[in-house]
Amino acid sequence: MDGISMAQLVRDFVTIFVVVDPIGSLPVFYFATRAVPEKMHAAFAIRAVVIATLVLMLFLVAGQLLLDALGLRFGAFQIAGGIVLFLFAMTMIFGEAKADAEIEEAKGDPLAGAVFPLAMPSIASPGAMLAIVVLTDNQTYSVAQQAVTAGLLLGVMAVTLVLLLLAKQLKRVLGSTGANVISRVMGLILATVAVDAVIGGLETLGLLKAVA
Repeated sequence: MDGISMAQLVRDFVTIFVVVDPIGSLPVFYFATRAVPEKMHAAFAIRAVVIATLVLMLFLVAGQLLLDALGLRFGAFQIAGGIVLFLFAMTMIFGEAKADAEIEEAKGDPLAGAVFPLAMPSIASPGAMLAIVVLTDNQTYSVAQQAVTAGLLLGVMAVTLVLLLLAKQLKRVLGSTGANVISRVMGLILATVAVDAVIGGLETLGLLKAVA
C-alpha cells in the first residue's frame, strides 16, 4: 500500500481516535440531548458527526495549503503542534474533564447542541484539527497515504457515530466516571504521540540526529 506499514496504520488510527475521543464525547451528547425527544437522538447524533467530519476533512484538504501559503517549515509546525497536543493531553489527564468544560460552555444555548458543543469542539476538537494536518503533510506523505489517512478519519467518525447511537445503552455501562477515566488514559497516549511529534520536528529541521 505505497509503503504504508501496518504499524503506521495502527499508529495513525490510534492518534486520530485519541484526539477525536469518541468516548469522551458521550457525556457531552447526554447533556446536549437532555431536552431533545428520544426519537430525535439518532438524527441529532448524525447531524453532529456529519458536521464534525466536514470540518476535519476541510483541515485535511486545506490545512497544508495554509501552511505553505504562510511559508512555514513543516518541522517547525511539527514542534509547535507537538507542544500544543502535549498541553491538550495534559488537560485531558490533569485538568477539568472534557465533558464538564464543554457542558459548562453550552448551558447558554442548549438548543444548538448538535453543532456546539457536540460537533465542535467535542468531536472536531482543536487537537483533532492539528493532528489531521500533521498526518497529511504533502512533503512527507503521498496522495495515496493521505487518502488512507482520510479513510482512517472516516473510520473513527463511523465509530463515533455508532457510540453516540448506542449512548443510552453505554450510559448504563460506563456512566460519566467511566468516560472520564478512559479520557484520561487517552490523554496519556496523546502525550506520548505529542513528544514523538516534537522529536520528529527536530529531526526534520536537522537539529536532532535520527535514531533508528
